[in-house]
Amino acid sequence: MASLSIRNVRKVYPNGAEILKGIDLEIEDGQFLILVGGSGCGKSTLLNMIAGLENISQGEIRIGDRVVNNIPPKSRDIAMVFQSYALYPTMTVRENISFGLGIRKVPKDEQEKIVNRVADTLQMAHLLDRKPAMLSGGQRQRVAMGRAIARDPSLFLFDEPLSNLDAKLRVEMRAEIKLLHQRLGSTIVYVTHDQIEAMTLGDRIAVMRDGVVQQFGSPQDIYDRPDNLYVAGFIGSPSMNFLRGKLVQDGANIAFTLEHAGQTTLLPVPGTVLPKHAGREIILGIRPEHVTDAVSARRATSADAYHPTEVECLVEMTEPTGPDTLVFAWFNGIRATCRTHPRAEATAGLHTKLAFDLSKAVFFDPTSEKRVDLGQ
Repeated sequence: MASLSIRNVRKVYPNGAEILKGIDLEIEDGQFLILVGGSGCGKSTLLNMIAGLENISQGEIRIGDRVVNNIPPKSRDIAMVFQSYALYPTMTVRENISFGLGIRKVPKDEQEKIVNRVADTLQMAHLLDRKPAMLSGGQRQRVAMGRAIARDPSLFLFDEPLSNLDAKLRVEMRAEIKLLHQRLGSTIVYVTHDQIEAMTLGDRIAVMRDGVVQQFGSPQDIYDRPDNLYVAGFIGSPSMNFLRGKLVQDGANIAFTLEHAGQTTLLPVPGTVLPKHAGREIILGIRPEHVTDAVSARRATSADAYHPTEVECLVEMTEPTGPDTLVFAWFNGIRATCRTHPRAEATAGLHTKLAFDLSKAVFFDPTSEKRVDLGQ
């Protein structure tokens, strides 16, 4: 396995289109890096540059201790798993897995050992004599992964490998890929537009937009402390609520003004807030699980802890999901998503009490859209 270093990497096409605008990323040997972002953000272009399928306009890519800018793909010691599986339809699973080994002149008996080991790792020994047409989508993707593992590369590259699978299979294959990483201790770069895949799989996540890395860090850090509105809205399902309002002085405290059903409630902002922020227009970012039913909020709060502020509001709509219920209500002119206990009394068209936990909230500047530290 190997570390990966990407330093000031740019991609500019002859027509002047700048796709990547100075990417800097570093991951250690054995880490799992997720490149996530919407369509056209540059994540697949960056993956192709790591693989050697796209030329680098500027900057440096280093795999282990080698700068690979001018090294052809076959000599980079990488293996790539594609969205489309890219299996040979006339070959059996065994032949698909061993094909690359044959090209590299690996002896037949060694090929057999490798194929059997890979099949055991991915629990597909019973599929070795089948052809791709006889396999499900999940099984085909497992074969594509097996072919990559057989090469024993320094670096695995995954290009949206689960996009063609149905929802149930995506969940199953996600677990397979995570277990594979744990077993092999492999270094992986994984491209996806699915933020759930990003959160569940990655050690490190790079959130990309318009050829720029918006934030690079651990999944939990990005979830809890997003650098800007784009990252906050992209990571999390359902997405974070953004409420525009004003910070006001409320006695010795600073509070956020919440407008709902023709009423105004002041939500105290916990922690140290400098008085200079009073009167400031701000965007409150709060996740659905931090606006919950009052009963659940009371149970989760100890006697001496911060107490969420309870607000009576009009429920517009509910969406039961099983483990919880999503409740939709209007605050500050925005339809907010709230996550409540499934047995909480929330009915469309009726009033209910919801508790706002601002100890978990983040604030953003309306102009720059960057996160604001109110203690500075």
